[in-house]
Amino acid sequence: MPDAYLGVDVGSISTKAVALDEQGAVIASSYLWTEGNPIGAVRRVLAEIEPQVRVADARVVSVGTTGSARELIGTMLSAQTVKNEITAHAMGTLSHRADVQTILEIGGQDSKIIIIRDGVPVDYAMNTLCAAGTGAFLSAQARRLNIPVEEFGERALRSAKPTRIAGRCTVFAESDLVHKAQVGHPVDDIIAGLCAAIVENYLNNVGKGKEIRTPVVFQGGVSKNAGVVRAFANALKCDVHVDEHGHLMGAIGAALLAQRSGLRADFDFGVREQVFETRGLDCGGCANQCEIVVAMRDETFVDAWGNRCERGLARTRERTGAQAEAS
Repeated sequence: MPDAYLGVDVGSISTKAVALDEQGAVIASSYLWTEGNPIGAVRRVLAEIEPQVRVADARVVSVGTTGSARELIGTMLSAQTVKNEITAHAMGTLSHRADVQTILEIGGQDSKIIIIRDGVPVDYAMNTLCAAGTGAFLSAQARRLNIPVEEFGERALRSAKPTRIAGRCTVFAESDLVHKAQVGHPVDDIIAGLCAAIVENYLNNVGKGKEIRTPVVFQGGVSKNAGVVRAFANALKCDVHVDEHGHLMGAIGAALLAQRSGLRADFDFGVREQVFETRGLDCGGCANQCEIVVAMRDETFVDAWGNRCERGLARTRERTGAQAEAS
């Protein structure tokens, strides 16, 4: 039975998972909404991944996690590697395009840029503050226009003269959109203008001061929007490459990092049936006043993070053990 490597990328908006074979090819994948419940989302992606791995007659021998909930999900899955998004996205992208020099990524609620030189990440920037440069912004405007966001790319490409939309701020962009619609701008031109506004916001914030060299790769959920891809190409005056697995690249990188770690343990998909929860505790052991997140599996202490010293971890383990016994 061939080995497979599982990568899980849990973000605030979407949760992605892939299983790779020994050669790094995708043999299973899942992409769905996190819906404010990362544990529940991971249970659902595992339910989608398991039958695909079974069809490939493979077994998962190593797991990697990334994304904003990587520590939590890494604990839940007993992952062999837990890595940040920058490392995971760089690893995944380089495995598909070794000559990449700039990675543009726009997700549901954040965006990032990674600068690669000679196959090594040398600089990056992230934006988690302004919604005007994210997929959530496009989704909100799609609801305002009463048009499915999935149609935005096609509608934007129909436009020959995109409407100028103020893209520096979500509030200004929304009011500008309403005004342009009221004075009669064609909807397709407004949609194309929204795509251009996302790119303008991204380049003025995330990309500010960065040397963007070709080849340029665009990934994240928004990379599936052809209108935004065209807007990036026009703004940067170069080709912008989008891989068919671009929306899964963080998960692919996590799986590759798990493979490269050399750490192995047969993975049981039955983990999704276990009762798993997190609790917040104030350590109170010293002046640091650490706020600790505790992971419990079936009322048993599994792991904790947020402590600044080993005393905090020991104290948390002792307190949660006592709570579990009392319950």
